[in-house]
Amino acid sequence: MSKRNENRPGYKKSKAGWIPDKWESNGFSAIAKIEMGQSPNGKSYNTEGIGYPLINGPTEFTERYPIKKQWTSSPTKICNSGDILLCVRGSSTGRMNIANDKYCIGRGVAAICHKDKKSYSIFIEQLLISITTRILTLTTGSTFPNIDKNTLSSIPVGVPPLPEQEKIAEILSAWNRAIEQVGKLIDAKQRLKKGLMQQLLTGRMRFPEFDHGIHGIHGKKKDELPEGWKNKTLGSFGLFSKGKGISNSEKRGTGFPCITYGEIYTRHEFVIKEFHSFIDKDTAQKSQRIQKGDIIFAGSGETLDEIGKCVAYTQDEEAYAGGDIIIFRPKGVDSVYVSYLLNSDLLIRQKRKLGQGYSVVHIYSSGLKILHVPLPSLPEQTRIASVLSTCDREIELLRRKEIALREQKKGLMQKLLTGKVRHPEFLKEGRA
Repeated sequence: MSKRNENRPGYKKSKAGWIPDKWESNGFSAIAKIEMGQSPNGKSYNTEGIGYPLINGPTEFTERYPIKKQWTSSPTKICNSGDILLCVRGSSTGRMNIANDKYCIGRGVAAICHKDKKSYSIFIEQLLISITTRILTLTTGSTFPNIDKNTLSSIPVGVPPLPEQEKIAEILSAWNRAIEQVGKLIDAKQRLKKGLMQQLLTGRMRFPEFDHGIHGIHGKKKDELPEGWKNKTLGSFGLFSKGKGISNSEKRGTGFPCITYGEIYTRHEFVIKEFHSFIDKDTAQKSQRIQKGDIIFAGSGETLDEIGKCVAYTQDEEAYAGGDIIIFRPKGVDSVYVSYLLNSDLLIRQKRKLGQGYSVVHIYSSGLKILHVPLPSLPEQTRIASVLSTCDREIELLRRKEIALREQKKGLMQKLLTGKVRHPEFLKEGRA
């Protein structure tokens, strides 16, 4: 029997918490249809587009819509376009995306849609997002977490009448559109920056103050450097050294800043702007210090395309490099320009040839020092670096705006889906 909230008339206590009187409290399956996936015979898999595209686990949950990597000619469970796809097995349990086509879903995936078309899909999607934490707490299996259909179905949720579902869906859809619009601006800005990198770092596009019309945009042949540019090997204008091992147990919340090779991939793009790890004085004394202007390379990675990822250190603060890091100390160049150049497609193609290993790919200073890099004059290097850095700052501002919108939507969603905040239409007399 429901218990009324004496301090807040119009609300009642339920398994889903305090909800408005007009709302119902049911298990999730009362409002949503849940279809658990079933993996097809492995012999039916193909990459030729025969049959149905296959979603067989968490690897397809990296984008808003599934990535079509393989197909099956013997489909088992089928989802429809518009269905909400939930990862129910492995480390990605709880992650979601939306089917934009008919797919065959494997056992690591559940397809969820409105039940009997009496609810709104966007409402169900947002409701599912709101119970993600609950889903994660109900998973079983320590090494390979998963959640079954019965457990997912029984999670209690507050369900408003259809008209209120529609209003909630409209409000949250507006936030989704705003977030999506910022995402499109980020994508456009990233494409612009990539195009500028391809043009500026090869001399195909030059600033008027550096282009004297001899070998400018229209004057030079393909792969020919502009007037005044030089093709040098990396080792010809700097020295290499190695970082020294810093174990996880030696990291601290405060102290001397340090960078680990993994953070080069996950925390930094072209320039180290802030540190996320620190060490004490004793550890610092046995570690390798880095200096302003150094280029910091990751010595290992998972793929040939990412091997040799590097960032420039442009601060004066005392800092240190951990193990599996290669430090390059250049002379007479703009280190930010060199960082952009070394992470460009032009140099990635060269670094791919230097990678060694299979499950873990390594790169060494002996290979890096023979990389061929096109160098304009120092003033032109600085000008190019400034333009690309401006692009990065604009992208960063957009990313912060996107994060802020997501956080605002998250807070609003939590209030709307629990009835703490309601549309004015449903606060009128007789509808509370």
